[in-house]
Amino acid sequence: MSTKSSPQREVFVSRSAFIFAAIGSAIGLGNIWRFPYVTYDNGGGAFIIPYLVALLTAGIPLLFFYYAMGHRARGSAPLAFRMTHRAAEPIGWFATGVAIIIGIYYAAIIGWAGSFMFFSLGESWGDDAEGFFFTDYLQMGDPGISFDFVPGVLIPLIIVWVVVLGILLLGVQNGIAAFSKIFIPLLIVLFLALVIRSLFLPGAVDGLNALFTPDFAALGDPGVWIAAYGQIFFSLSIGFGIMITYASYLKKKTNLTGAGLVVGFSNSAFEILAGIGIFAALGFMATAQGVAVGDVATDGIGLAFVGFPTLISEMPGGAIFGFVFFACLVFAGLTSLISIVQVPIQALREKFGVGNKASTIWVGGGMAVISLLLMPTITGLYALDTMDAFANNIGIVGSAILAIVVVCWMLRMMPKLSGHLNAVSSFKLGITWMILISITGLVLLYMLISQIINYATNGYEDYPALITGTYGWGMIALLVVAAIILSVVKWPKKTLEDMDVAIADSVANEKAEDNKGAL
Repeated sequence: MSTKSSPQREVFVSRSAFIFAAIGSAIGLGNIWRFPYVTYDNGGGAFIIPYLVALLTAGIPLLFFYYAMGHRARGSAPLAFRMTHRAAEPIGWFATGVAIIIGIYYAAIIGWAGSFMFFSLGESWGDDAEGFFFTDYLQMGDPGISFDFVPGVLIPLIIVWVVVLGILLLGVQNGIAAFSKIFIPLLIVLFLALVIRSLFLPGAVDGLNALFTPDFAALGDPGVWIAAYGQIFFSLSIGFGIMITYASYLKKKTNLTGAGLVVGFSNSAFEILAGIGIFAALGFMATAQGVAVGDVATDGIGLAFVGFPTLISEMPGGAIFGFVFFACLVFAGLTSLISIVQVPIQALREKFGVGNKASTIWVGGGMAVISLLLMPTITGLYALDTMDAFANNIGIVGSAILAIVVVCWMLRMMPKLSGHLNAVSSFKLGITWMILISITGLVLLYMLISQIINYATNGYEDYPALITGTYGWGMIALLVVAAIILSVVKWPKKTLEDMDVAIADSVANEKAEDNKGAL
């Protein structure tokens, strides 16, 4: 067994650098435009109860699981799964493929937000924010597949990819960590300013009452609990290789469980902050229009690019408010996109033995080309919407289930993973953690089966079969085939030698760790 380690392996120079990067990955667009509406639609203030239960029983335990996988292997998602068993490698490639799909469309939304930063200054949408976004800006055509490009969407998307690839070319510490350390605090400051401004708007109290007034009867609805687990799961960047990849850049002796607690609670704190700011603003909007808050409450693209432009036009100082809001979307999106693109860059770098810059150019550049071909077209929104739904509800959930079933249940690796965590962390894990991971697997399995049945029987958004077949089911099938093919390709000798070193180090730590008194 070789004891030689790779001199090219990059690391975060400190745990704080990792924490900022992990928080940057977790805090994304979904925190701002998804959590507030999910809370409102699932019992209001009462939803905080299942949300916190889901955070403590699923979100943080899964963070620990993926941190252990990545840190133990000191490698990418495919290598981490390969380390558990040769047959498990396709799970890592499938997760990596999901990250590629998400990165391709996620960049487009950041480009839209960048455009709307400047549209806000002149309130370019006039009196019809919906018509401006869908007809004037996106120039949406009929559902289908088209390569008629929209220059106003194409140019911002090019800028997004240039920025992201430029940061990634600087490396893990000088690029990812440095960017996160600057822009995560900036995001928080800007968003705090936005929230404070929202709280002083007429009708803000009505919005907060609509959001936080508890409907405890909703707690008896299993769908509310599933919604809580889904929100936690999607918002923490779990299941598509990010946390495995980032944890692999940590030094050998790093408090992983402590970092996981900081990341998990920081993400949730930002989501609650977002809920306060968004619904305070929606309360003003409802008051201005003389309608109930429920009539203006929505989520996702509709909230960001239709609801908020309408709000900006109605409020005093709306231009500055709008600029800050869309700047927050840009910063939150960029920190997440950087982490997403890094997943396949690291995976292909290890698999084919290429350098960081070459891998970034080939992998990141390839993603950029596909993104620029599909997203800034008159049918780009249909592709984006379908890819998002299938990548999240089937791809990410399926990846996590496979990881739990294979690694935890079939290979019975949980004692080794807990031993690794306990060897380097102050917060010890044991049987309770293992049980929680298993319960989470059952919840996710229910979510996956429900979504597959729903999409198979009802389709998606009444889109034609060409769209769902290409960007939905076809995409998932392509990821499965690609995962199997890539798993057959041999790893470079150097990568396998480094994996042997990682295994030896981990085994030594596990033997030295006394698990008595663990949870």
